[in-house]
Amino acid sequence: MIDPVLPTYARQPLSFERGEGVWLFTKDGERYLDFAGGIAVTVAGHAHPHLVDALKTQADKLWHTSNLYRIEGQEHLAERLVAASFADTVFFSNSGAEAVEGAIKMSRRYHDGAGNPERYRIITFEGAFHGRTFATIAAGAKEKLTKGFGPMMEGFDQVPFGDLDAVRAAIGPETAGILFEPIQGEGGIRALTPETLRRLREITNEAGILLILDEVQCGMGRTGKLFAHEWAGVAPDILAAAKGIGGGFPLGAILATEKAARAMTTGSHGSTYGGNPLAMAVGNAVLDIVLADDFLSHVQQMANQMRQGLEGLKDTHPGIIEDVRGVGLMLGVKLRCGPAQMIAALRDERMLAVGAGEGVLRLLPPLVVSEDEISEALARIDKACGALEQNETDK
Repeated sequence: MIDPVLPTYARQPLSFERGEGVWLFTKDGERYLDFAGGIAVTVAGHAHPHLVDALKTQADKLWHTSNLYRIEGQEHLAERLVAASFADTVFFSNSGAEAVEGAIKMSRRYHDGAGNPERYRIITFEGAFHGRTFATIAAGAKEKLTKGFGPMMEGFDQVPFGDLDAVRAAIGPETAGILFEPIQGEGGIRALTPETLRRLREITNEAGILLILDEVQCGMGRTGKLFAHEWAGVAPDILAAAKGIGGGFPLGAILATEKAARAMTTGSHGSTYGGNPLAMAVGNAVLDIVLADDFLSHVQQMANQMRQGLEGLKDTHPGIIEDVRGVGLMLGVKLRCGPAQMIAALRDERMLAVGAGEGVLRLLPPLVVSEDEISEALARIDKACGALEQNETDK
């Protein structure tokens, strides 16, 4: 008999009742150090007082009206995102997949509006994860996401990750743009170099196509900049954001330049819930925190501490840890064992982390994590590595 909850998740045997900062608590009072962060979502930690107050205050006033009417909080958040980024305009959605889907639509509409409707194809990178809608699974082209769902949506050309020659070769008269994550999350915390990002910007400019970034996971302060592409000193035409932008409340956004968005006229796109008053109250509260003085420098400092500690553990446990990768507090540990084994070992140490491709363990703590909590995480990873080593010895 099928479960009342559709069984599409391989859930861990854990359930949490409440959270506080970087900690989660079970009903039995067991405390877990959360370095999964809801998969890079809880940038401000669990139950942050400012976010809780913003949501409660808005909940007492107004929940939903739809986008038939102006929404003050939406206008305010859009203005703030524009002021803090490359963008000239913002569209609000409910999730990352919706944001990426909207970005794909925008790229096609842009070329249609420019008199080039034949330009609809998007170049993507192997290893990408862009969501689970039909367009986004076609863009990612991973068999585990596409298998059993029939013919894929046409219009995507995938090339090896970061291969500039392959990108150039794939550009043709039907190409609308290039879509990629500056740092692949599900793909194994693989980061493009700043130089590669700059070259991709040059290539799109030369070809007259759009640079579309998926910063659903690596954006909103995760790397120590508001958006990861800022490290390269380049700007995209369109960017999809989500996860951290809502701090745990469902929220996504498409950020775009005026040029890229100029064909998105009345009725060309929409959302019933997107940008509703509840989401906007939380989104503005998240931005209060992320844009506060010294917040991003704090992320960089904590990232340096975590990276140095992981490099030390790599030297201590060479039979377990092969490599350390990533940027900011989006870090990956390439393991010689499977990530599932490490996740289980960490769970025994009351610590949470996330698996990824290429045998990588993802560490995605709330960005408010402290020095002491970083030290505690490193100690627990050390113990988990020791347990795995002992298991190998006992075999």
